[in-house]
Amino acid sequence: MTTNKQSGADLVDWQPEDERFWESTGKKIAYRNLWISVPSLLCGFAVWGMWGIITVQMLNLGFPFTQAELFTLTAISGLAGATMRIPAAFLIRLAGGRNTIFLTTAMLLAPAIGTGIALQHPEWPLWVFQLMALWSGVGGGNFASSMSNISTFFPKRLQGTALGLNAGLGNFGVTTMQIVIPLVMTVGLFGSFGGEPMTLVKDSGWILGKIAAGTPTWIQNAGFAWLLSLIPLSALCYFGMNNLKTVSPDTGSTISAFLKIIWLYSLSFVPAGVGLYLYLPKPTGLGLLNMWLAMPLIIVSTLMVLKYTAFGTMKDGITKQFAIFKNKHTWTLTALYIVTFGSFIGFSMALPLAITVIFGISHVPDLAGVMQHTLKNPNAPSALTYAWIGPFVGALVRPVGGWVSDKVGGSIVTQVISGVMVLASAAVGYVMMLAYSSATPEQYFAPFMWLFVLLFFASGIGNGSTFRTIGVIFDRQQAGPVLGWTSAIAAYGAFIAPVVIGAQIKAGTPQMAMYGFAVFYALCLILNWWFYLRAGSEIKNP
Repeated sequence: MTTNKQSGADLVDWQPEDERFWESTGKKIAYRNLWISVPSLLCGFAVWGMWGIITVQMLNLGFPFTQAELFTLTAISGLAGATMRIPAAFLIRLAGGRNTIFLTTAMLLAPAIGTGIALQHPEWPLWVFQLMALWSGVGGGNFASSMSNISTFFPKRLQGTALGLNAGLGNFGVTTMQIVIPLVMTVGLFGSFGGEPMTLVKDSGWILGKIAAGTPTWIQNAGFAWLLSLIPLSALCYFGMNNLKTVSPDTGSTISAFLKIIWLYSLSFVPAGVGLYLYLPKPTGLGLLNMWLAMPLIIVSTLMVLKYTAFGTMKDGITKQFAIFKNKHTWTLTALYIVTFGSFIGFSMALPLAITVIFGISHVPDLAGVMQHTLKNPNAPSALTYAWIGPFVGALVRPVGGWVSDKVGGSIVTQVISGVMVLASAAVGYVMMLAYSSATPEQYFAPFMWLFVLLFFASGIGNGSTFRTIGVIFDRQQAGPVLGWTSAIAAYGAFIAPVVIGAQIKAGTPQMAMYGFAVFYALCLILNWWFYLRAGSEIKNP
């Protein structure tokens, strides 16, 4: 590990656009940081997204909560993760890449352990599980800092490929979680230290098929299992990664860098917690705000907290990075990234429970002709058997999206996938309508799954193309914060999708959620064309 100038983990001289420097020194260091970043980000996604699977198993184990209450757990973890990305977008410049990735990876140990303990106590009140879901948002925040960090190591010509690899392989955390959690819940992984099993009340499943009711289940392993990877990964981050002083000149000592991260992350929990308290229905919250009011309130208040409570060099650094909000392309690309990553993470969160509710029940009318949604469907597909497929495909093709965009331009790729998502979203809404009015909904499951796989495929390709566009439009100082900001706002898809789909299922019109998403995709398709593809556009197909 050599550069022209360096001091321990701090690299003073970093010139990736210099071909000689890149080939002789930079390439090796950049890829080492990338390959350590990937599994750390994967675990962040796994801890953040695990409530999508946990809630399904809580339902199967007979935890005393309604379907609507379980949807709130997924939504809370989604919202917390998105909110944590707002401060995470600024951490690399303030605290350094190695310092940030190490500490935020180590922080995942707390929600993993806390969730494992809470899941051993089904008699505990709902707010305990909601608190654990909120805490799991730390894993969602890690994406913004991880992507900001990796973008600083690579030359512009490799931005799409490098960011695609980091994000795409990191996104496999969703798939990994959806495969690993159902598996580890079937065994006493930690012996007597892991607690006693519970018994399945309803049939469950994993990737190889159904798990019958009556099977002993260690649901607490959904949290505890991540300790096996997080502990060695934290050490690897600390000893194997680097801080770039060209990007993070004022990090101070390692301890002071850690204190900055803890301070900003702790502050971000305040607006998230207050916003959720105003949004969630009684008895957990006050139920005063709907989602569309609570979410902007949380975003704006988080930014204000960061701006007005930071101090010293930290305040100066944040003020400089706030300059991204004066650039119109920040806002355009934020909307486009909601189409891609917002859809990917939102559907990943909502799909398992949606499969369980829509296809796990026979929807039949009573004697008065009113549709009932309470009769168990004996031929129901297991959500835990199929829900991992879509996120797997989306993560798999994300590096491809970055690579293709490096070749042909990011915006043309974004345009194509946006059109695909308009059609696929409308089609899956129609299939959901048919299934939710059928006594045998399983007959519609195959087209439902194939259409969702298509949505994940398109969103995965678009994830890579949008980040390529950001890497080209913005300079090295601004690209990191913009990458972090856009990923933060898009991550609210993890909050929006479970809430919207859950509300429409409850209203008996699940198709309306997907029709609404299709309209949004169409509007963003026009936005992308206007700014980056039409003849008079200021920046052509970046």
